[in-house]
Amino acid sequence: CVCKGPAMALHLSGIAPRVKVQPLVHFSILDHYLRRSEGQERVIGTLMGTVVGSLIEITTCFPVPHNETEDQVAVDMEYHKNMLDLFQRVNPKEEIVGWYATGNQITEHSTLIHDFYSRETKQPVHLLVDATLQKGSMSVCAVMSSPMGASTVGTLFTPVQCEVLYHEPERIATEVMTRGLNGTANEPVTLISDLDHVKEATESLQRMLTLCTEYVNKVVSGEIPGDEKIGRFLLDTVSAVPKVDAAQFEKTFNNVLQDLLMVVYLANLTRYQVTLQERLNDIL
Repeated sequence: CVCKGPAMALHLSGIAPRVKVQPLVHFSILDHYLRRSEGQERVIGTLMGTVVGSLIEITTCFPVPHNETEDQVAVDMEYHKNMLDLFQRVNPKEEIVGWYATGNQITEHSTLIHDFYSRETKQPVHLLVDATLQKGSMSVCAVMSSPMGASTVGTLFTPVQCEVLYHEPERIATEVMTRGLNGTANEPVTLISDLDHVKEATESLQRMLTLCTEYVNKVVSGEIPGDEKIGRFLLDTVSAVPKVDAAQFEKTFNNVLQDLLMVVYLANLTRYQVTLQERLNDIL
């Protein structure tokens, strides 16, 4: 079962490919790693998604059983084909865009597995997820391959831009789970109110502005060398901020805040009224 889709050899044509990964993919990979067989160092699986121009969006994935030793590697191709057929029945628009592996290194066996996926799709993306947290955090890296040398004597993996694509509900759910890690096992975790959300967002913005200001001051004074990449990010951020008069901005912000406070007040008033009505019904 070979999936034929848009040509993904974008880096060979001078167009820099971009990879966006949805959070569900990370959770699925971590779940696969936690359920791995005893003694298995890493797990692999197939990445499903879509390709639009130079953008490769990874939307979901599924695990693929494999056996790996120092001398050889074996992939369960029949399982892979069966799972692919089931996935495409549910969502025919999704196609194979690559494969994933846990760890932070590309081994000799990775080349063999990548060659297998190269027969499934043109220029597959190889996603590396460090599930062991060796660097203190879960690092995610995406690479693509190209032939090395005048004749095909090897494979060269080059990193491509990779970022997490998440929507507002997913971000809120992740924040709630993060707060739950700091509480007790039996303590329920609830969503924060809109007012508390504005407070946390404002405090976070102040911390980031302070950090950026300190960095710029140290670069200007010569304490630390400047980074061109960080400078471009700061320039893009400052350029994206609309030029608004300070008094007008304060007036607009206060109006929005008052509207938010009014909504919170009406919501609390409605909740109290419903609670009072329920108690009266119980008494009567």
